[in-house]
Amino acid sequence: MNIHEYQGKQVLRQYGVAVPEGHVAFSPEEAVKAAKELGTDVVVVKAQIHAGGRGKAGGVKLAKNLDEVRAYAKELLGKVLVTHQTGPEGKEVKRLYIEAGSNIEKEYYLGLVLDRETSLVNLMGSEEGGMDIEEVAANTPDRIFYEEIDPVVGLTGFQARRMAFNMNIPAKLVNKAAKLMLGLYQAYLEKDASIVEINPLVVTGDGQVVALDAKFNFDANALYRHQDIMEMRDYDEEDPKEIEASKYDLSYISLDGNIGCMVNGAGLAMATMDTINYYGGTPANFLDVGGGATAEKVTEAFKIILSDQNVKGIFVNIFGGIMKCDVIAEGVIQAAKEVSLNVPLVVRLEGTNVELGKKLLNESDLDIVAAGTMADGAKKIVELVG
Repeated sequence: MNIHEYQGKQVLRQYGVAVPEGHVAFSPEEAVKAAKELGTDVVVVKAQIHAGGRGKAGGVKLAKNLDEVRAYAKELLGKVLVTHQTGPEGKEVKRLYIEAGSNIEKEYYLGLVLDRETSLVNLMGSEEGGMDIEEVAANTPDRIFYEEIDPVVGLTGFQARRMAFNMNIPAKLVNKAAKLMLGLYQAYLEKDASIVEINPLVVTGDGQVVALDAKFNFDANALYRHQDIMEMRDYDEEDPKEIEASKYDLSYISLDGNIGCMVNGAGLAMATMDTINYYGGTPANFLDVGGGATAEKVTEAFKIILSDQNVKGIFVNIFGGIMKCDVIAEGVIQAAKEVSLNVPLVVRLEGTNVELGKKLLNESDLDIVAAGTMADGAKKIVELVG
């Protein structure tokens, strides 16, 4: 789960990480009021969307008076920002962050992420912070430094100071930077984050080390422990189909293809999508119904797939172990009747209660194309859609 920049800064304040003062605004009037409360010569008007690259897309404006604050707020609210992370469809701006301007001397990059190869959290830092950090990573990766963090010991003061020196933070500010890094790691750990990025981290003219931006991504499996984080969830920023899927504990991710997939098991789901691609098709979603799905759960999964207007056909690929084939069949039949199925449906069942599952489908009067293998099913649905 992602949160907005201003929410990330609320979290950082709890851990002693220095951030500029600011207020969220949902209208030009609220933006002006927030700017008055800040009382600074320069105010930054920032679009709040769950995507990076806002600055390049025109989503960050410097205002030198209240009239400019009002004008920028009117310009940004309701605007669709297109960045390298939003895709071509972009995201509509529905809230702003009005922040006190900072006297920036130098910008840096700082981040925490789990390294899947080592299963360790890595602290990453670079003196090449700002809007082009992706280009730095691609073209000059040697300018990004790493500190592997022992989960027993945690991030040590020595590691934090070494990172600060590697990032060429001024010597007199190394201890301040190290303290910020330790606070950032504590926030990452205690809030069960999967990614934290500060880009840019800045050194100011008055000798402060400040997080000028904050990007948090949280482990969805741990959110039950963090009601305060759950309350920050912005449903407007999420795909409605993914929101609906989360209500039924379905692992669903919307994609840009036209073949809906319903599979049990993440590995089989990935293999199914690869096989569809191999035969020239494009998956419309990743959907794992899990091992203990009920007929009701399968029905809801089917409805979610069909709610995608891009879906021109559906491939159900089930290998029954814990998940019984007859339960899948019951769910498919129930859902198809409720939503008036009008696209091709290919079903491949194998495993526990497979004969009963096939019998239920055959007696359902639904127009179903049976498949013997995953490859056979993928080929058939691609042909029917194509």
